[in-house]
Amino acid sequence: MAYHSGHPGEIAVQRRNGVTRDGWGSAGTSAAIPEVAAGFLRRQRLIAVGTAADDGTVWADAVTGPAGFVTTGPGDRRIVIDALPRLVSVHYEDEHDIGLIAIEPPTRRRMRANGVARRDGDRLVVRTEQVYSNCPKYIQTRHIVEDVPPRVPGEPVTGRSLTAAQREAVARADTFFIATHAPGHGTDVSHRGGNPGFVQVTGTDRLTWPEYVGNGMYMTLGNLELNPAAGLLFIDWERGDTLHLTGRARVDFDPGRAASVPGARQMVDFEIDRVVSIPGALALHWRFGEYHRFNPPVAELTP
Repeated sequence: MAYHSGHPGEIAVQRRNGVTRDGWGSAGTSAAIPEVAAGFLRRQRLIAVGTAADDGTVWADAVTGPAGFVTTGPGDRRIVIDALPRLVSVHYEDEHDIGLIAIEPPTRRRMRANGVARRDGDRLVVRTEQVYSNCPKYIQTRHIVEDVPPRVPGEPVTGRSLTAAQREAVARADTFFIATHAPGHGTDVSHRGGNPGFVQVTGTDRLTWPEYVGNGMYMTLGNLELNPAAGLLFIDWERGDTLHLTGRARVDFDPGRAASVPGARQMVDFEIDRVVSIPGALALHWRFGEYHRFNPPVAELTP
């Protein structure tokens, strides 16, 4: 897998945005897990996962557990997750591309790891190819509510478009995760955050959101440059419900369109192909803290 030979999608997006530094993005990551990253992983309670299915669709999912349910080693390129993402674990019977993001809402810290994974009983074993941290921008603080018993997960409910309740949930979301995949360059999952309303529902099967100023790596947009397939995950933090969307994302680089949206560098339009909702999918519940101070104000988006 050509993780470090240069990602043409990332390079193209970087150049459009004035980033001329070589070796930035996935080319500048390391496959090894530093000890500080290993320690961070061992404390985490939430891991988001991205994968590409055999039919070409891309999905984002998540798992939760007690501190210590994610471990590293032996060796410096191995992550073991003592849980299986309910929606996508079927794809890991054999070694398969994976993207991970460990996010700690109380501290706004996050790290990402991409590589390949296989299922080992009731756990995932990941061999890393890219390990790196991200800045805390646009992460809202949340705190785990320990005394709320987990709900019994319900059966997945599927559809081809958003229901009225799902449209309302997306419209008030302040966070989602996006998974992307570029053949030969692996799978990635990333975080997007903003004030409620930063994701606009433009139809029963269409969403639009702004790409805010970030770290200039453009790993998500780089994958989309080569392959528009993407998966989105919205979490109901208070109840543990999950909403999974798979479809195609188109990045609009027209500066005129983005200029009307505070903080936006580009706009992304997403067409939904399939919807899966899982009541009570996550065992943990969070209490909201505060919005990130760098969240731009929300403006009405232009479709």
